[in-house]
Amino acid sequence: MTTTQKPDHAGQPVDKRAGMFIRVSSDDKQRAKYWADKRGFASVNEYAAEALAEQVRRENLDYDLPTLEIARLNELVDQVKALSTNQANLERVVTQGLDSLIGLTRGDNYLLDDEDGELS
Repeated sequence: MTTTQKPDHAGQPVDKRAGMFIRVSSDDKQRAKYWADKRGFASVNEYAAEALAEQVRRENLDYDLPTLEIARLNELVDQVKALSTNQANLERVVTQGLDSLIGLTRGDNYLLDDEDGELS
């Protein structure tokens, strides 16, 4: 006789689970009941087991970043790159402008040469 394993909320087969007793406040119990019902869990115990497994995955850094967080992070990286490019362009313009002014004060500019009316 084969027994079928009922899948958990994530669709994975549930192995035999060992019992565990925890004490929570009545407010936490009500919140857990609310979220268990909202998420479609059969019982608060199933919800608590899944919550414990989720927390263990977080502690082990075994989780995916939500799409919105990744998108925002990519947006911030793009903004930093744009600011870096703008700063480099501004530095180049200031340096070239100051070089031009220094060249004018030295007097070695082709625009300051005397004109004799001939094209060279």
